Amino acid sequence: MEKVTITFLVPAMWNALLRVPGVGEKMKTLRKAVTGAAIMPAPLKGEVLKALPDAGLFDAFGQTEMSPVTTMLRPEDALRKGASVGKPVVNVEVRVVDDAGCDVPVGEVGEIVYRGPTMMKEYYRDQRATAAAVRDGWFHSGDLVRMDDEGFVYVVDRKKDMVISGGENVYLAEVEEVLYRHEKVLEAAVIGIPDERWGERVHAVVVPRPGAVLTAQEIMEWCSAHLAGYKKPRSVAFVEALPRNASGKVLKNTLREWFGKEKGQGGIR
Repeated sequence: MEKVTITFLVPAMWNALLRVPGVGEKMKTLRKAVTGAAIMPAPLKGEVLKALPDAGLFDAFGQTEMSPVTTMLRPEDALRKGASVGKPVVNVEVRVVDDAGCDVPVGEVGEIVYRGPTMMKEYYRDQRATAAAVRDGWFHSGDLVRMDDEGFVYVVDRKKDMVISGGENVYLAEVEEVLYRHEKVLEAAVIGIPDERWGERVHAVVVPRPGAVLTAQEIMEWCSAHLAGYKKPRSVAFVEALPRNASGKVLKNTLREWFGKEKGQGGIR
């Protein structure tokens, strides 16, 4: 072993690393475990800290347009605020706003916007995209979040990914968090797909843990016990792996292509 003391891995990589037998002993020199590029579910954070008790866990959140980190959850808050992506970093101003650009009350969901010296100047040769993203000096991220009374930020969804089912807003990160707490679930992603009755319905795509036997009915019953009725998945599919881009983000457009026309209540792709 190379006696590594600090490493950065996206959540999918941390998930794979934890499956390595004896990982805690093999990485006992690790002092800083850093994650980012995608939301790390709180249960996965707990697994990392259990396997690597001497390592402090840092969870970075942000966007390329902000060069790129905007908030950071530090080790002292990793468990206390496990569902959060932390507080704004130095030199980044943050607001949470509604569609009119007005600040929302503490605890309510809105779009997170930023400004500061790390903000991009413009999109290359794309004035229209720049004008849509940068308004009144603030970069509009497209991320829906809420902020608690201590200033910690919690990501609830991408604005474009939010599902409206039967007139109710469903924030998919909340559903994914519940799925990750199921002992037989290794990875999960949630999308909205067309539904004749509800307009859209919540569809869960699940990667079971190796060797686990898991059914769609188990998933739906688990979600029924932990979510409001309108938030629970109405259909479930199982896959061997979630499609991801080079930075580890789940390709939800690909999942919509795979499952967007399905009408059943479960199945295996």
